[in-house]
Amino acid sequence: MKKPLVFVEQAFTAIALLLHTGGPLNVILSGGYSQGDRQIAEPDFGLTRNLYLLTYLVVFCLLTIRWRKVIYVLQRDRYIWVILALVILSFFWSEIPGRTLSRSFSFTGSTLLGVYFATRYTLKQQLQLLGWTFGLVVGLSLVYALLLPKYGIMGGVHAGAWRGIYTHKNNFGKMMTLSSIVFTLLLTSGQKQRLWFSLGLGLSIMLLLLSTSKGALVNVVAMWLVIAVCRLFRLQYHLLVVSLGSIAIVSGAISLWFVENLESIVVDVLGKDLTLTGRTDLWMTVLEMIRQRPWLGYGYQAFWNGLNGPSAVVWRAEAWQVPDAHNGFLDLLLQLGIVGMAVFLIGYFANLINSIIRLRSMSGAEFVWPLPFLIFMILSNLPETSLMRANDIFWVLYVAIALSPLMPYEDQSQDFDFAQISSSHKAPELLRQPLSTR
Repeated sequence: MKKPLVFVEQAFTAIALLLHTGGPLNVILSGGYSQGDRQIAEPDFGLTRNLYLLTYLVVFCLLTIRWRKVIYVLQRDRYIWVILALVILSFFWSEIPGRTLSRSFSFTGSTLLGVYFATRYTLKQQLQLLGWTFGLVVGLSLVYALLLPKYGIMGGVHAGAWRGIYTHKNNFGKMMTLSSIVFTLLLTSGQKQRLWFSLGLGLSIMLLLLSTSKGALVNVVAMWLVIAVCRLFRLQYHLLVVSLGSIAIVSGAISLWFVENLESIVVDVLGKDLTLTGRTDLWMTVLEMIRQRPWLGYGYQAFWNGLNGPSAVVWRAEAWQVPDAHNGFLDLLLQLGIVGMAVFLIGYFANLINSIIRLRSMSGAEFVWPLPFLIFMILSNLPETSLMRANDIFWVLYVAIALSPLMPYEDQSQDFDFAQISSSHKAPELLRQPLSTR
């Protein structure tokens, strides 16, 4: 009886993660709308919202069952909970209090899903479940594009570009980059399903190319380089110093060449102008709005509301009905100000350093995973916004990566007395010991 229940729980987790990637319902509920099409009526995403609510209720119940682990983690993390508190408290200074309240509820649910992912599964199990998730993404995207092209392939200004189970090709390209990272690490993990991992990686790259997202193509190459560098971190110190020194020299030379040839790279290779399709002009206007409320911002998800919110100033100035700042860090400043940005960055760099330390001390592909994800999280938020968004896979995985190091390394399906450890002054030593020696 136990094995079927475990399978059901794992299937629920994979489906919950799939939902948080932004697919597969929104593109259908939007009627297959593409950028540049005439939209007759505002789509109703009520079904998706109800599924998120159901997911969070199930997650809350599962966390209640394992309440000792949750309390154990709550006692040892600060930054995630400070950010969560800021999001909720921003209701009091929000420009649109009702929206902030509802979105902060969703943000709390996404955070709890990340907590569940970290406390229920080891990093190795997390990577395997992400393989399940992106296997579903790849398979469903092929079905949508080949059998339901109205939904799986874009029309409008991006006609012919594949978008799979997502509403836009850029989001599809971003998910295929993440999928490529996951399958690359699974392929190098020494597990037996190498054929399936190879197939997943190959299809992810193919779909990324069909999305025509040049930014995603650049990111996936960058992530492969990051994974290669991660392997170097496990070398002996004298080899590590030589290797990193060589990489620094080569990177410096490439950077100089990039700066000297910036215009031709942006225009000819990426197919954009030097304003990054109007982004730089938009960013200057957004910075002016940030200066008006620099410390705490306009409230969580309370800036962009068309002509009925503070975003009206940006819309009129840019003559562009822009949905966000097209930069995750500027949007974070708009929402939570310098205070929110400072808390996030402190927590982010703490997680980055901790990931490097664990990479040096622990073997296994699963300990490589946090570093490329954290770097990709930054890269993907330079031209687009996916930082600290409710109902979003990036925030769920960020929370899981931040909290996983606080859990013991052993298989968490085994019995483990967290109450005893949390009350012991020898907790750090106990966590490092194999389960059989305790």
